[in-house]
Parts: sequence; C-alpha cells; structure tokens
Amino acid sequence: MTRRELFAGALLLQGVSSPAPRIAGPWVPIAGKPDLGRFATEKQEVVDFAIWEALDGTWQAWSCIRHTAEAGATRLFHRWQGSSPVEPGWEPMGIAMRADPAFGERQGSMQAPFVLKIDGRYWMFYSSGGRTFVALSEDGKTFARHRLHPDGFGMFGSFAQGEENVVGGGGRDIMLHRDGDRWIAYYTANPDNIGRVYARTSTNLERWDEPRVVSWGGEAGTNFYSAECPWVYRLPGTPWCFLFRTQLYRNEPMTRVYRSQDPFDFGLDNDNHLVARLPVAAPELFEYRGNVYIAALNVQLNGLRTALLTFS
Repeated sequence: MTRRELFAGALLLQGVSSPAPRIAGPWVPIAGKPDLGRFATEKQEVVDFAIWEALDGTWQAWSCIRHTAEAGATRLFHRWQGSSPVEPGWEPMGIAMRADPAFGERQGSMQAPFVLKIDGRYWMFYSSGGRTFVALSEDGKTFARHRLHPDGFGMFGSFAQGEENVVGGGGRDIMLHRDGDRWIAYYTANPDNIGRVYARTSTNLERWDEPRVVSWGGEAGTNFYSAECPWVYRLPGTPWCFLFRTQLYRNEPMTRVYRSQDPFDFGLDNDNHLVARLPVAAPELFEYRGNVYIAALNVQLNGLRTALLTFS
C-alpha cells in the first residue's frame, strides 16, 4: 500500500467524509525575481506557472512573466531549476520560450504553461492569443512545439462560443485531468466579460467535444477575473474532486476551493460546493515523497513558493 492510499484511508477512518484542503506550511520560496536582460522592466510580474520533475530528477518551473519589454502582449516564459520542491533558492535558467507568430501564436502572448508526463514524454500545454498550443520534451527540460493537426499547431479553436470576437477575452489557464479512459481539459474564458471555468473531454488528445461550463459566479463574483487558473485534483481513495479557482493575485490573493463528486459541476452561480478559501494565487498541486504540496505565486508576484497541503 502506498503512502497516498494510507493517507486516504486514514481520512476515512477518522470520519473525514467531507475533507477540505488546508495549507500546513511553512512556505518555502523556491524561485525569485528573474533577470530578463533586455526584456526586463520595473513592472514585470511572475504569474501563471507550471512545476514538475524532469527525467534527471531535477525539478523544473516555467512561469509566464508579464509586463516585460517583449513586443506585443509583453509576455514570455522563464525557467528555474532546483533539486527539490521543498528546498529554497532554485537556480534561474533564463528565458525559456517566446511567442512565435509563425506557429500561429500571438506576438508576446505566452500564458499559463501546464506540464504532464504522458507515455514517457513531457507534454506542455500553454495559451497564446486565446488558443491552446502543445510543446513536447523527452527529458522534461527542452521543449519543441508540436503540430497536433496537419493544418495547424493549435489544440482546438476558440475556447468558448463567442470568444473569438472579444479582444483579450479569450480562453487561457488550461490544465488536464485524467478521468478513467478520458482526459478532461479545464480552463477559464470570459467572452461576455464574465469569468467561467469550462471543460472539454477527449480520449486521444486530438479530438475534443464541445465546451461546457462547470463553475462560475457565487461569492467569487462574476468579474472577468473571477474564475482564473482552474486546477482540479481528485483526492485518492475518495470520490471527491476539488476545483481551485483564483479571484485575486496581488497583495491579498484569494483562491476559492470547491468539492464535488461530479467533475463537471462545481457550482453554477452558487456556492453549494464551496469548502475553502485560501490566501494564494494561481495554485498548482503536486505529490512529492508521498505527500501533497501546493505551489503558488509570491504575494508580490516576484517569484514562486511551495507548502505542504493537507485535507482535513
């Protein structure tokens, strides 16, 4: 029996039939303000990111840096490397990727990387100009753009109906969750200026069904930023899925967490599934040595941090 299974069993034995996440701290600062050279500005901010273990055992983090001197939408990807996700002071590795219009990306628009190891290769999903793109890697450190279809590099067209006509309102912040024999892609979009979390399913990562809304509104609000950075985690040994959904980034960050047994219903303009409010922005969950950890942005958007996460 694995430590994860023991942990889930312990929750049930203790009568915790309706668990909720709790930051068990302390926070470990893993990545600091990057030196972007000629792209550096005083206003640059570290925002949406991905964290994962590479093939050689090192830990990697790629983050979108916004408000840089990059042309167009001012965003690019920067990379850090560390020996452990619970040790501070990762080494900055420089700019990792910039948008390339030759691949269908919008100039200066590189958003929200998400990395997953599938069948021995590392898949990076990211957004540019309201579309999702894919890059692949054999070692989890060096990525090359991947053409998913003969006619283009994008994973699917628009994220949500109507968004293709809204400047700046396109979809972004995609992450993938494995659910049985299918993949569920979660992301945010706000074509009508109301932020919602959407989901699509696929069995082969090539053909995707139509988007459906899985969460919006409630006390988190209906602003265009009220459903940012969706992240779904299924607690092992339980029927519960948890959706982490960010509303505020800087100074007083806020992410609300929703618990549901249905991965397509975390509350549609209601708080029936709301179970926690965490003072973090753009969180990602990962497992390390049998425990669950949370990674999030620094409060001042100048780096990344990690902490132990428990469900109690």
